[in-house]
Parts: sequence; structure tokens; C-alpha cells
Amino acid sequence: MLHYTAIDTLLINLDQAVRTVFGRPPSTGRPNPADQAWEPELNEVEQQQAARLMRVNHTGEVCAQALYQGQALTASQPEVRAQLEQAAMEENDHLNWCESRLEELGSHTSVLNPLFYAGSFLLGALNGQVGDRWNLGFLAETEHQVVQHLQDHLQRLPPQDEKSRLILAGMQADEGRHATTALEAGGTLPPLPVRLLMKAAAKVMTRTTYWV
Repeated sequence: MLHYTAIDTLLINLDQAVRTVFGRPPSTGRPNPADQAWEPELNEVEQQQAARLMRVNHTGEVCAQALYQGQALTASQPEVRAQLEQAAMEENDHLNWCESRLEELGSHTSVLNPLFYAGSFLLGALNGQVGDRWNLGFLAETEHQVVQHLQDHLQRLPPQDEKSRLILAGMQADEGRHATTALEAGGTLPPLPVRLLMKAAAKVMTRTTYWV
């Protein structure tokens, strides 16, 4: 087993942050669910709506990546750390799928991504300090909320935008599985006030990145 120094760990996490926010981070290599779908005919308003929704989802994946990296950094059990790192790799698939779709829609990722990455990484690291049961429970609640958020976006997408819809459906299936796995591994859901605070923070992210 490799043992990293504090400097090694700092550089690894810095590299991951730069790849996530400004490049293409390593992923599992799964194919994009929308690769074989036809490009829909969207008018200007529909294309703008689809792009804004996909930008929100891309930033959500940036936040998820940062959160899981922070949680893995401070997790005490190797099994929990491995589970968080696997979830992070699958979130990178989502990140790449969303970015590709944004390019197809002629749009861009959010300029606020560095800020949201930093905040989410710090939150994840702090959660990891509390304990692994809380760590896994926080992951599960995060994924539960993401599943609900994706369902809302599936309803708000232009009906003919099958490409975006396939991506979101694939993401939704993964997020639900991550939540179930985390609970089965012993995760304890956060108390209601914390869950409500998480929802409030998510609204700040979604409402800002929809526009920028």
C-alpha cells in the first residue's frame, strides 16, 4: 500500500481540483448515454433553457466531486475511503457527459465553479472528521437530494431534447445507487435541520449557475 506525505496529498488534491474545474478529470471511461441519440431541433429559447439546466447539473457534479474528495481525505476506514473514491470517479463520468452536452448546445460551464469546488471540498473534509457513519450518511442524503433535483430537470427540459434527457437519466440511476450503497455500508442520515440546510445551500448553487 502506498503511503503519501502531507505534501503528496496536497499536490494530489490540487491536481484533482484543477482537472475538475478547468480540464477533464479521470473517469471510469463509461460511454456517454447520449452518444447514439439524434441531435434535437431546438429553437433559441429551448436551446438556452437546455443549456442553463445542463450548466446547473455540471456545477452540481463539480460540487459532488469536491465533496467526495474532501470526505475521502478525512475518512478513517480504508473501505469507506475506497467507496467515496469510487463514487467520485463515477461523478467524473457525469461531469464529462454534462460538459460535452454544453459544448453541443453552444454554451459554457459556470464561472463560479472554482468557488463552489472550494466550498464543497471544505465541507466534505469537515464531514469526514465527524466519523464514517456520518460521512456515509451525508453522502446518502446528498444523493437523495440530487435524485430529486434531476427529476425536476427532466420535467423542465424541452420535450424533444432526448440527448440531455438520456444523460440526466443515467446520472439519476448512479446517484440513487450511491445513496443505497452508502446506507447499506452503515451510513446514518443527518438530522432534519442539517438536511434542510443542505437544500438551502443547493438552491443557492442552482439559482446562480443557471445564469452564470
